[in-house]
Amino acid sequence: MNGCLFIHGFTGGEYEISPLSQFMEQHNYHSRTFTLKGHGGSRQDLLQSDRFDWQKSAEDELNKLLEEYEAVHLIGFSTGALIASHLSVQYPARIQSLTLLSTPVFPLNPLEILRTLGSLTMLKNYFSKFGSTPAKATREFQRLVRESFDIYPQITIPTLIVQGKRDHLVKTKSAGFLKQAIPSERKQVLMIEKSGHMVCHCNDSKRVMNEVLQFIESSGAS
Repeated sequence: MNGCLFIHGFTGGEYEISPLSQFMEQHNYHSRTFTLKGHGGSRQDLLQSDRFDWQKSAEDELNKLLEEYEAVHLIGFSTGALIASHLSVQYPARIQSLTLLSTPVFPLNPLEILRTLGSLTMLKNYFSKFGSTPAKATREFQRLVRESFDIYPQITIPTLIVQGKRDHLVKTKSAGFLKQAIPSERKQVLMIEKSGHMVCHCNDSKRVMNEVLQFIESSGAS
């Protein structure tokens, strides 16, 4: 059995990537999911953490997995994709492949998001989320986004880039930028026509999961 580390997004949780982690388990890959520090609790918990805490909690989980496996596959969703990118550069000899899901290279600002939302329910959800997210945490997210521009040119391992064409949080040009910026000899871009930000929960999620599995399998055993 090979090992996979899944990293969820900013203000999110394991549910964002659980369909894919469960799918990989069914195909003989040990999947480790966890909650980033400051997430999954109260607003105060998020306020008391920063981007370094988020990255450190992911690195700690990676090291636990590396105690069991010589090398692992990294799968990051949204902000988790930024963190996974950083880890792939820190541990290039130990990471077998990198899968980037809905990477916020060029995130939309709140006004742009509101213009793309198609229902009153989504509007209410996002107003609620914006109101409950501390400004300090949002600034930490933005700093991580900016710092990641120095990381992409250092990624040399096999990389799969997955982006929904209807993503209301990330500009679709993010995928094309990653393809150009990442120097890995083996990289692949998968654009999902009818998917929004949550690619693991979209109507075409089966295709996403099968493509991720095929890419990881072709990247070699851990």
